[in-house]
Amino acid sequence: MVKARYVWLGVAVAAIVALTSCMNNPTVENSPSTVANTTPQATEVAGHSGKRKININSAILSELDKFEAQLGVPALSNKIQAARPYASPEELVSKKVITQEQFDQIKDMVTVEDIVLTGEAKDVDYMTKLGLMKGHLYVAKELLDQNQPKQAEPHIGHPVEEIYVDVEDQLNERNVKEFKSTLGGFQDLVKANPKDAKVKTDYTASIQAVDTAIAALPEQQRSKLDFVLQIINGLLDTANSEYGAAVADGKISAIIEYQDSRGFVAYANEIYKGISSQMAKENPEVHKAMQANLAELTKNWPTAIAPAKPVKNPADVTKLVKTIEQDSQKVISSAT
Repeated sequence: MVKARYVWLGVAVAAIVALTSCMNNPTVENSPSTVANTTPQATEVAGHSGKRKININSAILSELDKFEAQLGVPALSNKIQAARPYASPEELVSKKVITQEQFDQIKDMVTVEDIVLTGEAKDVDYMTKLGLMKGHLYVAKELLDQNQPKQAEPHIGHPVEEIYVDVEDQLNERNVKEFKSTLGGFQDLVKANPKDAKVKTDYTASIQAVDTAIAALPEQQRSKLDFVLQIINGLLDTANSEYGAAVADGKISAIIEYQDSRGFVAYANEIYKGISSQMAKENPEVHKAMQANLAELTKNWPTAIAPAKPVKNPADVTKLVKTIEQDSQKVISSAT
């Protein structure tokens, strides 16, 4: 996958804004057309219909993977990105990225407009982006431990090269100390000498830096059930689109996407464990269902090294993810 994978990191917003749509009454403002779009703050719009719209001018590749998985067009994400910018969604057809028939299948999901997130939606966006960083780092660590530095490198590179730029403004707003250099140092060391004993130290420093950024939000907010569940849904939504792009013709043909999705699911499981006791006490039926479905979902990534054949096909994974989201929505809705 190309280095520009997370150019604007709209993936986090994709999951978040949709999950904090009309049902949850988020505060979302359309950005003025006169404002320069050099650093859009969001790449997906959720209207009153609940349908999510992805900004094809700024969405990252894993968000564009939703189209690739739905239409079954190999490397479509890269093709969409390569043909930017678009003056209108219809230019996907006029620029011969996809056919009119294919466009008709996704036209309700496509936009070229940017939005600005505020309030809780902005906080969820921030936390989900940091969660994606941790997911990448988790799977990188697994691969390094298995003496697979070449496979680990992309997952070390994505946080520093592609996600950080999209979260940097929020880091500054929240007075978080710069840690791009920490992530970059880790990346450079693994490229130069993956057997260096300092690799473990740099990994730990990178994780701690992300954790410090997470701690910029109050603990009380970070422990709220509805807040955490929105982040989990964002991570799983991204994992689902990555998995859909990874599997083709009954095989795992895109290894990086498989590994991306494994890391995101791993972190989603981790933060669910942090609220599991509270969920079991306050929402026992939902907790029981979510715990079982998360366990079932996790079986699709038996190892960091991709198996020859997927455990489940993308449709089955999507069904599980949607079930988890629907169950969690019961708790999210009751909190509003």
